[in-house]
Amino acid sequence: MTIDRKAAIAAYKERKTIAGIFVVRCAASGEAWVGQAANLETIQNRIWFSLRQGSHTCRSLQAAWNAYGEAGLTFGECERLEDEETAYVRNALLKERVLHWRAELKAEAI
Repeated sequence: MTIDRKAAIAAYKERKTIAGIFVVRCAASGEAWVGQAANLETIQNRIWFSLRQGSHTCRSLQAAWNAYGEAGLTFGECERLEDEETAYVRNALLKERVLHWRAELKAEAI
């Protein structure tokens, strides 16, 4: 391995992730789905991939994708959490905030 490659790998492993709450909306049906993620920067790609494969675990979201396609759904961030030192505190905060946003947006869990 070259030094540049080793440095790039080390930098990737040390990067900070941003935890938070996100929403997926369907404009045509008016439905919304709210979820939590340890890394907001990668969650949309993961959800869209499983929807394209037809294997998403949320049946109503998969049905909306099948009916309206990728163009019919939008992804948005509801809230970013401050950087927490412990995973336990971060996870507890995520659970609390996702319940708030589900109630606020009258959304299903994802």
